[in-house]
Amino acid sequence: MVHLYGRDYARREIAQHSGMLSQFAGVRLMTLGDGVERGIRMLDFRTGSGLRFTVLVDRAMDIADCEHNARAIGWNSPAGFRHPSLHEYEGEGGLAWLRSFSGLLVTCGLDHTLFMDEDDASHYVYGPRKVVSSSLHGRVGTIPARLTGYGERWEGERCVLWAEGIVQQSTVFGEDLHLIRRIEADVGGDEIRLSDRVVNHGFYRTPHMYCYHINVGHPVLAEGARYLAPVRDVVWAAHEGADYRRQNAGYRTLPAPQRNFHEQVWQHEMGADAQGRVPVALINDAAGFGLMVETRKDQFPCQYEWQNLQAGQYALGIEPSTNHVLGKPFARQRDELIWLEHGEERHYDTRFIVLDGGAAIAQAEERIRAIAIQPAEDFPEPSGNYRAIAGREVAA
Repeated sequence: MVHLYGRDYARREIAQHSGMLSQFAGVRLMTLGDGVERGIRMLDFRTGSGLRFTVLVDRAMDIADCEHNARAIGWNSPAGFRHPSLHEYEGEGGLAWLRSFSGLLVTCGLDHTLFMDEDDASHYVYGPRKVVSSSLHGRVGTIPARLTGYGERWEGERCVLWAEGIVQQSTVFGEDLHLIRRIEADVGGDEIRLSDRVVNHGFYRTPHMYCYHINVGHPVLAEGARYLAPVRDVVWAAHEGADYRRQNAGYRTLPAPQRNFHEQVWQHEMGADAQGRVPVALINDAAGFGLMVETRKDQFPCQYEWQNLQAGQYALGIEPSTNHVLGKPFARQRDELIWLEHGEERHYDTRFIVLDGGAAIAQAEERIRAIAIQPAEDFPEPSGNYRAIAGREVAA
């Protein structure tokens, strides 16, 4: 059954009450037409529950806008949703990625994440290429997808909205990695399901790093909002200067927008439930509103919390990652860098769940606290205990 407007509808009843499902819900393909967004293909999802989100086909099929009952969830940065043709990957010393950084979901990878790096390129067997130069968070987020399909699918009395595409990060004498992405949402539902496969389509042994920059904005993020997660250990904190209390912004309780705020990043060691799932939420108790992100510990063993509390840019990032926050050099040093041979792939399954009302928030908090009770203080001392990344299998 499809739950809409406070009651359940059978498929036949939906058909009886409208000429098309799009009266209530659907997926529509459109093209943006002005400013830096001009020419970007976008899929507009409406589930009928109040959940609406947009998928940027020409930017890795990332999720841009997201709202529920007209309340924003996703972050819109000052950079806007910039067309990839305007992007200069190697500009500004590798920081030009920030000029295309916006939206609820920004994908980082496929062969590099985190800060800039130069990596030995001998595995690509091409003399003129001595190193692989990687800018901040890699290339994939500004590559257009090949849209392979979208629409609605009835499964008995349940209706699923879906889209699928392929993003190719490929070059001659280098990586040939494909991201196959599928996005689903149920008609009448309040969650988004994201299913990714990253496949080495080429025949060079190729490194793989992967991270989601999931950016939540106001009104979910507000003064007094809570970061809620099954934190077993605070591993690392990188803040401006040696004193990580200086800006008076801890990991757990968020302040109002600040002037001249320098970004802060934490790495947390998360617990998982019996099924290996890791739920992390940002909650605004005063508004009775929140977002929970559920990932798998075996797919994303590491988690960061990004705080950009600068006025005019106000956002909090939930960042599941394949590797520790110290990046590719640290992964190489510890022999934790993922390598994919031809045909090998990695899978990533993620859910975005809207928490609408006190009951939904209480249920999410109970679930998270059953896994682990996070540190009660806002400024726990980082342990520096980077646990070994193990137990991850490669699918062939």
